[in-house]
Amino acid sequence: MSACGPKMKMDPTLHREQKPSWIKVRLPNNPAFWSTKSLITDLKLVTVCEEAQCPNRWECWGQGTATFMIAGDKCTRACGFCAVKTAKPDALESDEPARIAEATSRMNLKHIVITAVARDDLKDGGAEHFRETITAVRQVNPGIIIEVLVPDFNDRDWALQLVMDARPHIFNHNLETVERLTPLVRSRAKYQRSLTVLKKAKEMVDGHVATKSGMMLGLGERREEILTAMDDLLAHDVTVLTLGQYLRPTPKHLPVVEYIHPDQFEEYKQIALEKGFRHVASGPLVRSSYHAADFRPELDVLQSIESDLRASSGLELGPEHLALPEIKPSLLS
Repeated sequence: MSACGPKMKMDPTLHREQKPSWIKVRLPNNPAFWSTKSLITDLKLVTVCEEAQCPNRWECWGQGTATFMIAGDKCTRACGFCAVKTAKPDALESDEPARIAEATSRMNLKHIVITAVARDDLKDGGAEHFRETITAVRQVNPGIIIEVLVPDFNDRDWALQLVMDARPHIFNHNLETVERLTPLVRSRAKYQRSLTVLKKAKEMVDGHVATKSGMMLGLGERREEILTAMDDLLAHDVTVLTLGQYLRPTPKHLPVVEYIHPDQFEEYKQIALEKGFRHVASGPLVRSSYHAADFRPELDVLQSIESDLRASSGLELGPEHLALPEIKPSLLS
């Protein structure tokens, strides 16, 4: 496996090198950016922000947020769109969950996104490491909203169950692209398998989790294929959708066939909402965890998770422990 990116599987002459005016990256001008960068370096953490060359990392770090990537920085897959290096992974670091938890405390986070490289070298695909990280974060910061962005664990139900037993509030697994392009875009992954993983995750906790998925546009997909993918996600009980522009990390990655206009992204957003998605983020620079905290899971999800966690700890649950919305005085009169 090469650490320089996957072999080209699509005609490179399709690539559009010139970026349009709406693809702009904001450079850091906020002290919080340097503070976040320093903390990540100090705790020896890996972020998908840097590893995947996210165009929003300047903005997010400037707001004191980051998406933490656990289980190392070397992926066992070589997807045609991804900048994360492909190589033989290192051993898992047993203290990494504690370091992630420390970061949430020091950054005073209210919402955390935890993702990981694909670890096909591990029997559980890294699921236990996810579980340990979720548990560690919750112990340090009990009120935090925990979102996980996971690989497919090769559709091993028992591995997926390890993650769901830790009770994340939001379960995210990206479809990435339409069904026709999946074999070109995603190494080893399968379109139907991803849909199945999303549905199983929700069923494992009796529906008490918000499920989320995302797609990149500009890889040559057709409009009707995008709409079909939306329908497929809804049919598998996914309620949160992200749509963003694919940007080529290196010349060895898949070409950008088309730059989608912001107006088109807005149209897709309205279509998705009309179809029944509860929350949609759609725009050229949108990524899976971009402004993730803008979405808050349903109240029944929060109540169920809090109730189950307290019960497992032998604590009696009372109304004061639930994440109930504040009642405005005007509503009581």
